[in-house]
Amino acid sequence: MALNRRSTASRVTKETEIAVSLDLDGSGSTDVSTSLPFFDHMLAQVVRFSGVDLSLKARGDVEVDAHHVVEDVGIVVGGCVLEALGDHLGIERFAQEAVPMDEALAVVTLDVSGRPYLFYEDKILIGHSALGVPGFDPQLAEEFFRAFCIGARVTLHVDYVRGKNTHHMLEAGFKAFGRALGKAVKVVGETVPSTKGVI
Repeated sequence: MALNRRSTASRVTKETEIAVSLDLDGSGSTDVSTSLPFFDHMLAQVVRFSGVDLSLKARGDVEVDAHHVVEDVGIVVGGCVLEALGDHLGIERFAQEAVPMDEALAVVTLDVSGRPYLFYEDKILIGHSALGVPGFDPQLAEEFFRAFCIGARVTLHVDYVRGKNTHHMLEAGFKAFGRALGKAVKVVGETVPSTKGVI
């Protein structure tokens, strides 16, 4: 049976304009533009390693702060994932992925639970140089993941285990998130993976 787990959405505020099209059963095709090149690069990693297709156009008041664009992108992409999942029939639901990037290691654990929650362990990131991530405050990664959790109604744990290079640590985290997302939303059965019968 062919799957049709697609969604499109937009969000317009006084701070941002976001338009998203997503296909959970894609081939890892990406067309992303947020006016934040490092963030674009991170989103491309998510798409590539999850296998979803994502078209995303975003603009906002980045001259004030990139926070608004990053957070709103998380909200809209998360909402598209939730809509595309529909009744969550047959999905794997749980996933955990560990991804190294040179000296850095990140572990992401994901539950498509219906309950938005983020645990974000970034003690080793605090105080690191942002020289390798121009135009992107490393703390914004947490804002993206939190907004995604709220939009998609998932439980997400992001743990940066070790690392020295800020770019490497963040990229390992986004890649691990992509791999976990792709696995968790994959259809592997015919029932809702919950003893309650619903997610």
